[in-house]
Amino acid sequence: MYLPSFQLHNQVAVVTGAGRGIGRALAIGLAEAGADVAILARTEEDLARVAAEIRALGRQAYPITVDVTDRQQVEQAVSQLIEQTGRIDILINNAGMNIRSQALAVTDEEWDKIMQTNLKSAFLCSQVIGSRMKEQGAGKIINISSVAGQVALRTGVVYAATKAAMIQMTKVLALEWGKYGINVNSIGPWYFKTPLTEKLLADPEYLGEIVARTPLARVGELPELVGPAVFLASEAASYVTGQTLFVDGGMTIYGF
Repeated sequence: MYLPSFQLHNQVAVVTGAGRGIGRALAIGLAEAGADVAILARTEEDLARVAAEIRALGRQAYPITVDVTDRQQVEQAVSQLIEQTGRIDILINNAGMNIRSQALAVTDEEWDKIMQTNLKSAFLCSQVIGSRMKEQGAGKIINISSVAGQVALRTGVVYAATKAAMIQMTKVLALEWGKYGINVNSIGPWYFKTPLTEKLLADPEYLGEIVARTPLARVGELPELVGPAVFLASEAASYVTGQTLFVDGGMTIYGF
């Protein structure tokens, strides 16, 4: 049999920042592929909506309200989930934010908030869940980075620093944890239609600039991120680790 399985039946996945946008799409996509999904975010109402969508697909949903920058809360959430499911097979570190400031205008508060939300949360969740995966002898971790971790973009120095760090963290964790049967990879999106980008992309001039720098001449649709995530979470990617898959319409071919 040469075609590997892309199915995720009988697996338990965790998605952070799963209340909306990319996180919501990935959580639902994993459920469509057969996984039961724990969705982590800070807004209970958003989680309730996504949980209902997952259950409508016939899969189990575990909504957990948590601040993923707080170690105690992360450890408590993971312990709670393990009690219910017995294992965690997949982790997608998606929680993230950006504050668009020129470098000379970045405040200490902005630096700390973006660093903690984007980078600290991904490491905390990887460390806490990775220890469980080590005990299991298997696991898949996927970090949602960005093209900003690969090429220079304006008004986002702190965001770019976190995303570049995520790419490097992915490599180091893959190197350290491969012997435990844990695959660690990342996905680097370009512009996708989400609630966070809606206002930006509604500006014809801004949209035109983005499209002009994208070989496929359009922004991405959220379902186009699901396939890469399911691939990296599945048996099909069993020999893939330490890599960043840019889902960017070709933007990183030449950058800005």
